[in-house]
Amino acid sequence: MLVNRSGVLIALLLSSAVAFGDTLVIAHRGASGYLPEHTLPAVAMAYAMGSDYIEQDVVLTKDDKIVVLHDITLDHTTDVASVYPDRARDDGRYYAIDFTLAEIRKLNVFERRNGSGHAVFPDRLPTEVEFLRVPTLAEEIELIRGMNASTGRDVGIYVELKKPGFHADEDKAFPTIVLEELKKYGFADADQRVFVQCFDADTLKDMRAQTKLRLIQLLDDEALLAANADEIADYADGVGFSIQYFDAAAGFAKKAQDAGLQVHPYTFRADQFPPYADSFTGLLDMFIGDLGVDGLFTDHPDLVRQYLNDRL
Repeated sequence: MLVNRSGVLIALLLSSAVAFGDTLVIAHRGASGYLPEHTLPAVAMAYAMGSDYIEQDVVLTKDDKIVVLHDITLDHTTDVASVYPDRARDDGRYYAIDFTLAEIRKLNVFERRNGSGHAVFPDRLPTEVEFLRVPTLAEEIELIRGMNASTGRDVGIYVELKKPGFHADEDKAFPTIVLEELKKYGFADADQRVFVQCFDADTLKDMRAQTKLRLIQLLDDEALLAANADEIADYADGVGFSIQYFDAAAGFAKKAQDAGLQVHPYTFRADQFPPYADSFTGLLDMFIGDLGVDGLFTDHPDLVRQYLNDRL
């Protein structure tokens, strides 16, 4: 009995080790818990912290260049209102698509601020630090590929198309432009270290006919409640959804994995976690230890990497 029980225990431990070892650490907008999101220093820091993938939210400029920016607007993370005070639209916002890449190059990037001008995460890098720049997708790819060459690692990219409907209304063939850029860097096959994600299902369905790259259907809270995992599996390779509501996330995660989808929930922050979790470690226990998600987006890739290493 003791031998059998020990054998079962060892099998369980080995199974858990494999699960923990396979969990992807996806740097959410780079190491955004420490440096302003979507900047090259945040990319380098995320790389050094042991990330498996680094995320790039992308939008288009007026001259069809792909920049890495979480929003289609510039005003919450750059000094665009000071540099171009007369370039806002009627809603008072400054849209990246109204500026050329050369114009965006003149902007300073800082830690995210809200509409009142206050830091969204007040304990992170002070918002007064303003000397970083908005990078292009090409620059992030080249930096990551360069670091892969110098370190021997194989860190991947995780591209999100922001607001494809908005871009279509601006007469931009956004998904095609992004796919063509990825092809220039040799990214075309499902076995490469690339994911492409989007909230818009129709965009992903159209992209499925154009590419073999792995596609991820993002779900907001409302969409998560109504989502059909089997239908998503017809055109996507995985799903991403908010960790805000654990019961909904847990129920759907099982259905998604049963349908053959990878599960990559977002966003795990050590300085902001949902009220149902008593700590960051407790939150990771729930999603990695209990649900066995395939990967997760985090502002603090070092802490998630350490968590995983401690359990191997």
